[in-house]
Amino acid sequence: MILPEPIQKCVNAFSRLPGVGPKTASRLTFFLLRAPADFSQELASAVNDLQAGTANCQTCFNITAAANPECEICADFQRDPSLLCVVEEPLDVFALERTSAYQGRYHVLHGALSPVEGVGPDDLKIRELIARLTSGEVKEIILATNPSLEGDATAMYISQQLQPLGLRITRLARGLPVGGDLEYADTNTLHRALSGRQLMD
Repeated sequence: MILPEPIQKCVNAFSRLPGVGPKTASRLTFFLLRAPADFSQELASAVNDLQAGTANCQTCFNITAAANPECEICADFQRDPSLLCVVEEPLDVFALERTSAYQGRYHVLHGALSPVEGVGPDDLKIRELIARLTSGEVKEIILATNPSLEGDATAMYISQQLQPLGLRITRLARGLPVGGDLEYADTNTLHRALSGRQLMD
């Protein structure tokens, strides 16, 4: 079936979103086709304002409102300035913040090293990270990159770059999830869980 051009354009646009296949793109398009006009206009306005209304924090490179040079976390004087958590993407900041377990500050790399995709150290915010550490305020770096080949390579590279600074460099623990069964865990997860075992108090 040949769809009218406006519908096909909308389906094609939705299909370019991560995790959205042709079926989902079609469902979203036909939902908007039936939705009240003000809903579609509100959605279009929100998408248009998304990039114009946001910017990168000048300190940590997290997402912030365009009018603010610093994000809320960097501007919060109650956060521990001696702890700096390095993450790949702004979404990782939100994930860690949801736990309410971390009260330090962040540095967002905006990606991970990936030679296959042509992403090298100069494409990430690594120089800016090293520049932040010259003040001597930070005592511990927590490398919270993803547990993937790219994430591990990025953490290893950053660790090597920071060794001369004499900082405490840590990496997020990995292993079995709470409520998980051993029989369903992959060998890599089991290996890391064994390597990171702890004493029973």
